[in-house]
Amino acid sequence: MDSKTRYDVIIVGGGIMGSTTAYYLTRKDPGLNVAVIERDLAYTRASTTLSMVNARIQFSLKQNVQISQYAFDVLEHFEEEMTLAGNRPSIAYHREGNLFLYEEPAAAEAKVAMAMQQTLGCQVQWWSPDEIKAHYSLYATEGFAGGTFGAHDGHFDAYAVLMGYKANARAQGAVYIEDEVTELVVDSRRISGVKTASGAAYASAVVVNCAGAWCTELAGTAGVDLPVNPVKRQCFCLDPAVKPDGPLPLTVLPSGLYFRTETGGMVLLGKSMDDDPVGFNFTWDQNRFMDLLWLELAEFVPVFERLKLVRGWAGLYAVNTLDDNAILGEWPEIKGFYLANGFSGHGLQQGPAVGRYMSELIVGDTPTLDLSIFSPQRILDGKPIAEGGIV
Repeated sequence: MDSKTRYDVIIVGGGIMGSTTAYYLTRKDPGLNVAVIERDLAYTRASTTLSMVNARIQFSLKQNVQISQYAFDVLEHFEEEMTLAGNRPSIAYHREGNLFLYEEPAAAEAKVAMAMQQTLGCQVQWWSPDEIKAHYSLYATEGFAGGTFGAHDGHFDAYAVLMGYKANARAQGAVYIEDEVTELVVDSRRISGVKTASGAAYASAVVVNCAGAWCTELAGTAGVDLPVNPVKRQCFCLDPAVKPDGPLPLTVLPSGLYFRTETGGMVLLGKSMDDDPVGFNFTWDQNRFMDLLWLELAEFVPVFERLKLVRGWAGLYAVNTLDDNAILGEWPEIKGFYLANGFSGHGLQQGPAVGRYMSELIVGDTPTLDLSIFSPQRILDGKPIAEGGIV
């Protein structure tokens, strides 16, 4: 148990959002007393560590593209900049690309988004079906209008990145406490602290909700109703009989099915579906792959008709049901209560920019990247952000 009971900032949740926020806060102001309260420091059910992991530039909202651009820069230099006491993290950062396939008429909207991405300096191209086939001969591209390929998109070791941020945040003075926050304490519309399952109470004039899929439960203890649901998403690890000649990019079909290769020629696959269950359920169902996804995969990659389902797992998306975008900033009705929630499956790659942004808001600096479009005010107003093509 931590003997200190008062902090300048308390962050609830020590996953990627909580740890990046702690890192940037303590880097910006080493004098700040920052506590991160995390229910499970082994991160066995954290969305960060259960993610299939992807970093992509391909969004149709400018701010989301800019968030990813910062993540790319951070990941490129992460191992060097996060080296601590001679210990250099290894994040296995692989830029193998993302390929999004489109049918008509969605192709026109995709080309508009691609043009915007290109004006921001992104390396994104439109490929015809023949060009896709030329790059990835296993794919059956007939019937598609084409696809967008982001050459700099890729994947990395999520746990290594999380541990890098956490280690550096602690070295800069942040304290990590293993406990579950069960209540936010509010006095006269101002946050004043938190209470935990162990019976401890911690005081602070600033509390940041980085509780991931549990963010709505936490906010509810302060009377705040967030439109964020914990939605189960499943991933499957496959061993195909015929291995691709080289790595396959994260490939996303119009239906939402997505897959990529992993070390040793294994294939990771998932799909976001309308009937994905809401709740804190971490069981995985092999029949979901056998009955629903295998046929669709084999239609696009015929050689994958022969494969072995090696294993699977389930994790939680914190899905913003208003508009599938992040909720960032101070809750307008409670002074000192900040939100970094509702990332809807994109949080891991958005962690660096969000952590920096939250730290700037808290200390009163002008944000390096204006992310005010994601303000919590839109939740109160019921005004969703318009963004097409979200996967």
